Amino acid sequence: MTISTLEDLRALEAEASIVRTPCGDGDLVWRTWGDGPPVILMHGGSGSWLHWARTIPHLRHRRSVWAIDLPGLGDSHMPPPPLDPYSCAAVVADGVRELFPAGANVDLVGFSFGAHVGTLAAASLTDRLRSFTILGTSALGIPRPMLDAFPKERSTMDMSARREVHRRVLEILMISRPERIDDFAISLQQTNVSKARFRSRKFAPTDNVARGLADVAVPLRSIWGRNDVIAHPDVETCLGVLRTHHPELVWRIVPDAGHWVMFEQADAFNRALDEMLAEPV
Repeated sequence: MTISTLEDLRALEAEASIVRTPCGDGDLVWRTWGDGPPVILMHGGSGSWLHWARTIPHLRHRRSVWAIDLPGLGDSHMPPPPLDPYSCAAVVADGVRELFPAGANVDLVGFSFGAHVGTLAAASLTDRLRSFTILGTSALGIPRPMLDAFPKERSTMDMSARREVHRRVLEILMISRPERIDDFAISLQQTNVSKARFRSRKFAPTDNVARGLADVAVPLRSIWGRNDVIAHPDVETCLGVLRTHHPELVWRIVPDAGHWVMFEQADAFNRALDEMLAEPV
């Protein structure tokens, strides 16, 4: 099943079970589908579980899928101070420990800011994780030029102008070919941004992931879109940083895909993820 309309999405969400763990003054919201070996999906910055709309249907018939709304994003509450990736990671790690016993052999998959938070959380979850797969992460300590400035929504804009703002952000950051940015993609982006309160972009230039991987004791995997604008100067350089502490790294590059690889090239990504999850440990 390919999720390509809002009706498809509503049907998928209606079949989810909602689980809550503590987050600051409220809850961290998890959506879960299916049975089988558990896999946790952690979305990107200014996102939500919707980043995985085309991954969940692929996994749910043979895996227990757990899609988090990260702290301050989607339907989850803000993390406790300080408001940084470390406080987000502590909330996630506590939630994983509450939901999964030691020895659960969870496969963790993190996209972009989710990979950043996942790296910091994984360091304290060795007894619960089986593997960690990173997608399109920043925070590798690699200097890079600034992306084009993101346009902003204004209160004076009509709906057409607001949607054009979100289309342009997708074009700059998320999807490699503008002709693939359809009404569905724009709707997901608009929904995600409308709920985003935690601002993660300022943490992208750090080296938190590069350093943090030294403390991650489970096998590392990685999938990138070949045309991911976050991969500077290229994907191979980013993979080299990941290998610094994880020479066992197994990786795949999805051709003709940008940063939001699992949406833009869903079939190719899902095959690559299957291969990562099937890797022996």
